[in-house]
Amino acid sequence: MASGQQKWVIAHRGASGYLPENTIPAFAMAHGLGCDWLELDVILSQDDQPIVLHDPYLDRLTDVNQRFPGRQRQDNLSYALDFSLEELRQLRVSERRNQQGNPAFPRRFPQGHSRFEIPTLAEVVQLIQGLNHSTGKKVGLLIEIKSPGWHHQQGRDLSQKILEVLKDLSVNDNNCPIILESFDAPEVKRLRNELKTEFKLLQLLGENSWQESDESDYEFLLTKEGLQTLTEHVQGIAVWTGHVLEGRYLSGTPQLSSLVKDAHELGLKVYTYTLRADGLPTYIQSFEEMLHIFYYEADVDGIFTDFPDRANTYLRTLEYRQLP
Repeated sequence: MASGQQKWVIAHRGASGYLPENTIPAFAMAHGLGCDWLELDVILSQDDQPIVLHDPYLDRLTDVNQRFPGRQRQDNLSYALDFSLEELRQLRVSERRNQQGNPAFPRRFPQGHSRFEIPTLAEVVQLIQGLNHSTGKKVGLLIEIKSPGWHHQQGRDLSQKILEVLKDLSVNDNNCPIILESFDAPEVKRLRNELKTEFKLLQLLGENSWQESDESDYEFLLTKEGLQTLTEHVQGIAVWTGHVLEGRYLSGTPQLSSLVKDAHELGLKVYTYTLRADGLPTYIQSFEEMLHIFYYEADVDGIFTDFPDRANTYLRTLEYRQLP
């Protein structure tokens, strides 16, 4: 790692290790705990309001089926796009549940405790603009444009609506830095070439089997040739931890891919998702060991984490970060 090179802490959906993800309290807590960027997911409501929610459907994070029974589509899911903002305001957000209806992370914030709501993108932007002003910090928002291809199929332009909100709120690098990202490679390219955004862009890369985007071939994009095509319109990539850390050799040394090195040689920054203290691989002994491997041995430029305080403490302790 180059001496003095800044490493980012990206609070994944806010301080989601401690409070329900993508909520105003989770974002406020992450800002206070210390992070460089807050990552959030944006989709549309029925009345074209950009709202902050990871899934296009509401079932795993809210009480939608209790408050609005019978509103599911044929796949038995209730989609945010079928509800007005006024209706969405009535829902109670909780910790994420798995397919069986149980907490995905049992040791996190208890189900049903307190009250959390779905925020709009505008509300989150204004929160961070306000906190940056009152604290003197310059924490940015890393906005994931969720399922833009699916939104297009529904006759909606999610990217355009997001850009309109950011323009209306006079967002700039001084009051709230912005980076836009998506798993949808054609949409990321469209942001630069058709929508002419001047915001920095990241390409999220996954596995083809995840079916994040029908128009994106991640197997190709993860090659050096594929990375080269991304340099035309993005400043960096955000990749799954498994794309970087492939396991451990018998000697105990981490088995790292060449991805970070390949991307850096092309001038691309590399960020990796998602490091969780309560979701470690079996061959990793502690969260701090995981942080060490990614920040120091793999030399990524930043990590997405549900526990930004622990990443921040690690970087400060080891002086891997340029402090103001």
